[in-house]
Amino acid sequence: MSGLIFDKSKAGRRCAVIPSCDITGYSIPADYLRAEKAELPEVAEVDLVRHYTNLSRKAYGVDNGFYPLGSCTMKYNPKIDEDAAELRGFTDVHPLQPINTVQGCLEAMDMLAGFLCEITGMDALTLQPAAGAHGEFTALSLIKAYLTDRGETGRTKLIVPDSAHGTNPASAAMCGFTVVNIPSTPDGLVDIEALKSAVGDDTAALMLTNPNTVGKYDRNIETFAKTVHDAGGLLYYDGANLNAIMGIVRPGDMGFDAVHLNLHKTFATPHGGGGPGSGPVGCKARLAKYLPRPVVTKNDGTYSFETPEKSVGMVKSFYGNFLVCIKALAYIMTLGAEGIREASENAVLNANYLQESLRDSFDIPFDGPCMHEFVLSLERLKRETGVTASDIAKGLIDRGIHPPTMYFPLIVHEALMLEPTETESRETLDFAATALKDALQAAYSDPDSLHRAPVTTPVGRPDETAAVRNPILKA
Repeated sequence: MSGLIFDKSKAGRRCAVIPSCDITGYSIPADYLRAEKAELPEVAEVDLVRHYTNLSRKAYGVDNGFYPLGSCTMKYNPKIDEDAAELRGFTDVHPLQPINTVQGCLEAMDMLAGFLCEITGMDALTLQPAAGAHGEFTALSLIKAYLTDRGETGRTKLIVPDSAHGTNPASAAMCGFTVVNIPSTPDGLVDIEALKSAVGDDTAALMLTNPNTVGKYDRNIETFAKTVHDAGGLLYYDGANLNAIMGIVRPGDMGFDAVHLNLHKTFATPHGGGGPGSGPVGCKARLAKYLPRPVVTKNDGTYSFETPEKSVGMVKSFYGNFLVCIKALAYIMTLGAEGIREASENAVLNANYLQESLRDSFDIPFDGPCMHEFVLSLERLKRETGVTASDIAKGLIDRGIHPPTMYFPLIVHEALMLEPTETESRETLDFAATALKDALQAAYSDPDSLHRAPVTTPVGRPDETAAVRNPILKA
């Protein structure tokens, strides 16, 4: 049985029996009473449970199966981290209660900040930003405050590679910077000569992800850093792909001055579903005095909040998404230094294994080993069969796999980006490779089957254009 919960409603049915009230009733003023009864469904408990349980089974997530959404790190997360965040000492607190009553919570925040600084090679860190793009904006705000404080208001340009995440230029624009786009070389890396030509007295910073969005580690990073620093600019690290290098190399050692992290991607918080997320920002010492207020400090064994000397102010209410931070802390403490490194190594190993499994069947635009993710180009397939990257992705749904990222990065036509993550087994990767090859074969033998896909889901192909132009935001 399916349909709306209202379709199951029968007058007089109840989920629970509420005991009679044993206190004197309170008369609510008529102005606050409904003129008509609320339209609420009347159902039995068993019908209610079955309805929402069946709805939940229609949603696909990492607990259901393979979810290779490239550049988003949709990995399985240990449930013990959820358990840690549910401890009453963390859940039964209020952000306005006296500092002396939440010393354990402040200690946890301070510990996490210390671990993240060690992993990234930064000197100070704020947990306040609520998401990755929010972290980008915060980090760029630090850079802008630093430059303004030095009287270098003429540094108005931010250099961004054409393979960057779309939020990078958006965050730069929100901070009032002018975006300068740098092209990629045929091997998917930053064009050094183009970078050198773009850098000048008006350069505020270079925004960079390393490894980048096509899954390549740019070994010229020290050259980039020297070029920008010699010109008086700073380096900002988009930490979206940190899960490929954590425990192995640190952004701070590459020459970066500020970094944001996605705790909801890399450090064991479920990604997607609208949040909550967390995008902590770390920085070198020269930027620390501009961090958002407040920051946790420890003096004589007691934790307290302090405002950095020239803080950019608060970027979110209170102290960030606290329970997300607790999950990240539990994840790091469980794995330890060796486990953090092993997670990165396995992410890279899995991505390379899957890439090599597909190399003889699909066009791979950037040759050589990848890091944590890789990109396929279906441009030739579309030309030969009329089957698009979107068709293949939707065909994978019928084969038991969540689609990979489609049409990103923009520098690859008909792109599919896959990120298997470190938590998938070799058997799962073999299953994924077989499904992709099967869909590829269908493109040549029965292209209409892919044009119709998916056919095994409650909803097939919605009108995506209409959905964008006329979204239904409420029932």
